[in-house]
Amino acid sequence: MDQALHPLTRPGARSSPQRGGRAARWPLIAVGGVVILPIAVGLWWTLLPAFGHLPAVAGSGVASSPWREVFAYPGLWTAAWLSAFTGVAATVLSLALSIGFCAVVHGRLGFRRAEAMLAPILASPHAAIAIGFAFVIAPSGWIARLVSPWLTGWSTPPDLATVGDPLGLALIVALMIKEVPFLLLMILAALNQVPVDAHMKAARSLGYGRGIAWIKVILPQIYPQIRLPILAVLVFSLSVVDMALILGPDNPPTLAVLALRWLLAPDVTSYLPGAAAAVLLLAIGLFAIGLWLVAERIAAHVGRFWISRGGRGVASEPGLRLAGAGVALVFAFAALSMLATGLWSFATAWRYPGALPVDWTLATWSAQLPMLGRPAWMTLSLGLVTTLVGLLMVIGWLENEGSNSDRMKRASLRLMYIPLLVPQIAFLFGVQVLLVRLGIDGSFFAVAWTHLIFVVPYLFLSLADPWRALDPRYARSAAALGASPGRILLTVKLPMLLRPLLTAAAVGFSASVAQYLPTLFAGGGRIPTLTTEAVALASGADRRVVGVYAFAQSFMPLLVYVAALLLPLYLFRNRRAL
Repeated sequence: MDQALHPLTRPGARSSPQRGGRAARWPLIAVGGVVILPIAVGLWWTLLPAFGHLPAVAGSGVASSPWREVFAYPGLWTAAWLSAFTGVAATVLSLALSIGFCAVVHGRLGFRRAEAMLAPILASPHAAIAIGFAFVIAPSGWIARLVSPWLTGWSTPPDLATVGDPLGLALIVALMIKEVPFLLLMILAALNQVPVDAHMKAARSLGYGRGIAWIKVILPQIYPQIRLPILAVLVFSLSVVDMALILGPDNPPTLAVLALRWLLAPDVTSYLPGAAAAVLLLAIGLFAIGLWLVAERIAAHVGRFWISRGGRGVASEPGLRLAGAGVALVFAFAALSMLATGLWSFATAWRYPGALPVDWTLATWSAQLPMLGRPAWMTLSLGLVTTLVGLLMVIGWLENEGSNSDRMKRASLRLMYIPLLVPQIAFLFGVQVLLVRLGIDGSFFAVAWTHLIFVVPYLFLSLADPWRALDPRYARSAAALGASPGRILLTVKLPMLLRPLLTAAAVGFSASVAQYLPTLFAGGGRIPTLTTEAVALASGADRRVVGVYAFAQSFMPLLVYVAALLLPLYLFRNRRAL
């Protein structure tokens, strides 16, 4: 026993703060080099062309001509307003529905059940959801077919701007289809760190309504934990490109799409106004974050006054149920969108106003398989490689943070959110410049690297809480029996954390599959994926062909999610606690 305990007590053991601190720096360096450094360099190499400095195109020096060209664009301020309106509206509505839904269903929906329910929507890439939603709400879409002609009298598609409407309403709803499940998952995860049941019982005993008790007592405790996810949703909604290309207005488009058009134009001198538009979008994103934080403070003061009045809020319960109905409607749109892509991919012909295709066939799949093979293989390879490398980085980070203080853990969380709080278009052009200077642009390695920038944060966010919640006494017991740190990790921690590890891997894989701009900029058109092909086809190809690519794009991450949910059930079928 003395020999077994010796590694725990001898001078200079691994548990010493100094050595633990040095070991903890290596994961920080790895994540900083792979994730944070490219963002910093990318921002720099986007900022320089925005002010006229791009030696290969426009020479060196500082010039204001890119900004003059941007401000001279006729629809610039409409594009900027569209970006701000759609982004803020989607975020506010998604948050309101998520809070109302959680307040209504508290105690009736467990975390694992909710995770299984949300998995199909979370697994579906944004582009696939946007394509399916366009199939549903188009003038000749599924909704119009289901109510025609018996209810509407439409024997031909109506002349309605449901896709690409001037206000971006279709884009807002599509963003909500993706953001509501994400915020629900973040809220449910935050609830695990609060004694919800005890606080709810106390509030209910004082006469508060069920939903109002949740909002007045629970929400103020968990909001600081979901602040960063909300800001990430805000920035993403402001700067989304793939969904805006499919569902957003076209003339003018959103500011992110306008910047992309300049950056992808054949005339290389358009890179400069494109970079300036990207920097302008970054400024709008930072302003929106600042405005949100100010609104938080105002809401906090108003909320304290509202809570101090002591209203029991029983009369407001129907309003909260309305929010729950709104979430149910969002889920219905998500189900219809995913189902629509599948129906179109197997349809022979689907004439208006038929509610279903005339017949079913595999002919479209057979015809597209030769072209589908390489994008599917690239998508699978990128997803597997980035998920595996990202998991190794995140596990190394979490394994070595034990000696860090809570303050350092909070700092690491903020660090991981940086890629999600910076608009992609604002730094990916600069990353492309970096890749060109390194001579690796258009390579598999370059695309995998840019995917890692976004995969690692999602892996960390999915795995950090379960990893930190693991009882440390298991590792101490193994160490007392003479096990090395590596053996403890492989034989104790990883098997016990298999379920969250697989869930995190599914999240990381789906994040890689969904990447559009990183693949476009780093790949230079030479690395096709299902996402890039689906977005390219969505602008005017045969709906059956678009359905094939969108369905394949959704099916691949969904299959990984299903495996992540079912594999632990099989492996631990004789171990109830796991």
